[in-house]
This record gives sequence, structure tokens and C-alpha cells, in this order.
Amino acid sequence: MSKAEKKLKIAMLGHKRIPSREGGIEIVVEELASRMVRRGHEVVCLNRAGHHVSGKEFDRDAGDEYRGIRLRTVPTIDRRGLAAMTSSLSAALIAAFGRFDVVHFHAEGPAAMCLIPHLAGKRVVVTIHGLDWARAQWGGFASRYIKWGERQAVKYADEIIVLSRGVQNYFLENYGRKTVYIPNGVTRPEPVPAERITDRWGLEKDGYILFLGRIVPEKGLRILLEAWKGVHTDKKLVIAGGSSDTQDFMDELISIADERVVFTGFQQGRILEELYSNCYLYCLPSDLEGMPLSLLEAMSYGNCCVVSDIPECTEVVGDKAAVFAHSSAEELKRVLQRLLDSPETVRRYRAGAAEYICARFDWENVVDRTLELYHG
Repeated sequence: MSKAEKKLKIAMLGHKRIPSREGGIEIVVEELASRMVRRGHEVVCLNRAGHHVSGKEFDRDAGDEYRGIRLRTVPTIDRRGLAAMTSSLSAALIAAFGRFDVVHFHAEGPAAMCLIPHLAGKRVVVTIHGLDWARAQWGGFASRYIKWGERQAVKYADEIIVLSRGVQNYFLENYGRKTVYIPNGVTRPEPVPAERITDRWGLEKDGYILFLGRIVPEKGLRILLEAWKGVHTDKKLVIAGGSSDTQDFMDELISIADERVVFTGFQQGRILEELYSNCYLYCLPSDLEGMPLSLLEAMSYGNCCVVSDIPECTEVVGDKAAVFAHSSAEELKRVLQRLLDSPETVRRYRAGAAEYICARFDWENVVDRTLELYHG
């Protein structure tokens, strides 16, 4: 059997838990792991203990196996500021002393522990999902710890995967470290009619603009709500997503929103599909991203999208979406108003979105390239 054909035993850690849509990392881990299992590899996902970040009502017990992936919950101190660190330490120790060929860390904070499996002789791969130390919700010790995790990855990872060219340049310029660019993937969905979202919030086809993502400052939601106040339309603005250690920020947004704004909270399953399928357009006004999976998903549904001009967004959309200068409420207002006043422009963006995004970002290609790194 050639090296490339060898069946591997793989540990994945750094996510909160799967199955879950608590964040983009959880979606990536599930997509990678399930596809690797189908190819005959053995994958163990080392899940964090504790409740779903959007509330225990979203907890799901998947047992010891899900889609062929072995699941193991690791010891965790379930307190803000300690859960991520302690679960990463526990998972790294389990991975180091377990019978694994590859240990795959996801995100910079968990990568702080990559020395442990490295010392045990494991092949260590780290995916940098974004420069997490720069996120607005982190400060002080947390930010410094995450930055330290970044440096540990540079020193001890056999391979580092990045999701954008900008982050690839960052590692080369700041550390002289070469990385491998492997973006996330997406699967083309089947749009569904508005039913549950109509019953629950009165939302109908093309009757709303959608933001969907974690409710955190770097997503640009203050700018979006400020811009929205100056937009003339009877359509609604839907803010879909749960807070992640940011309830104070959520309360602030609710206090400044007008009567046309609908906050749905965290959503998944059929309601999530309906939200994507029936929006007039999707807006992602972020100041900071890794590679936004929600944007890939929105385009895969054939939506017209509006994004900020940060490279992590513009690299994804090419010329298939409308772009505005990040942090500029005035420019975002102008772009939204132009699209609301021109359904024909929206139709043109929609026409090329799904084919373009699904051709460029294919999960099977992502798995092919990731397994090549595993084999070395």
C-alpha cells in the first residue's frame, strides 16, 4: 500500500462539539471528518463538555458516534475563559497518548497545546480559521494567550492550513513560515419555501434582508443597524444568530434597532434553510473574518450578497456580489438602497452566485488536499 493509500487514525480538536452549528469551525470539522470516514479513515472528534453557547435548549446528545465519526467528550471546566483552554489541554493529552497518526488542531487558541502531541511523535496539523487574537470580544490575557497559540503553531505544527491569502501573507511576513492555502467548501442545497418563518415572524419570500452569523462586534452589526435606519423600505432586516460570550452586545443591538428589525436568535435545521432560501439579499458587513461559511452558504442558495471589502470576503465573492467599504455605514446604506430600488440588479447577482461558489469551493477537493498534508 502506498503512503497516499494508507488508512489513517485522525484526532480532531479545537471545536466546541459536533454535531453543532455553534460556529463555522464546528461545521468544518463535521464536513471534513464525515468525508474522511467515508474514505475509510478513522476519525475521533474530541468534543468540549458543557452546554451549547446559545443555550442548553440547543444541546444535542449524539452518543458515541455520528455519521461514522467517533465522538469523545473531554474533561472541561465549563466556565467562561476556562472552557476552551481546559478542553484543549485535555484533548491534546488524549491525542498525544492515543493511537493516532495525525492530530488536527482547529483555531489559534487550541493550537497553544500542539507541543504536547508533537513531543509524542504525532504528525500535527493546525488550521488557522482566522486571526482570533484580533477579535473584539477578546482582550487582555485571552488575546495574549491566543497569540501565543499562534506562535506555538508556527514552532510545532508540521503543517499549517490557512483559509485566505491575506492570512497566508501574514504568517510569511511575520514569522517567515510557509502555510498551505485550503479554503472551506460548500454543498449546493435545495431551496425551500417560506413556511415556518412566515408563521413565526411574518417573513415572506423577498420580504427581508438577512444577516446570519454569530452576534459579535467584529461582524459589523452596529454599522448594519446604523445604515438600516437610513434605508427606505418596507422590507424587514433579519438578524439571525446567537451570542457567544457577548450578551451585553446583543442587548445593545436590540436597544438601537428600529421596529423593522427581527432578531431570531440561534437557528438551525428547516428554519435556517428557509431563511437562506427566501431572503431578498444577504448582508455580511464584517470587519474581521477567517473564511465566512455563512457567506458561502448564502451564495450556494443563489442569493444576492452584500459584503464588506475585507479580503476574506472579496476573495470569496469575486465579482458575483456587491461590495462596500468596511466600517462605513453611509456607503452600506447607499448599496442597500440601490439594490432595494433595483430588483433587476439583484436578479443579475443571483443568477451567477450558486454555480460560481459551488464550483470554486468543493468539499471533496478540500478533503483531497487536507489528506495530502496528513500523509506528508
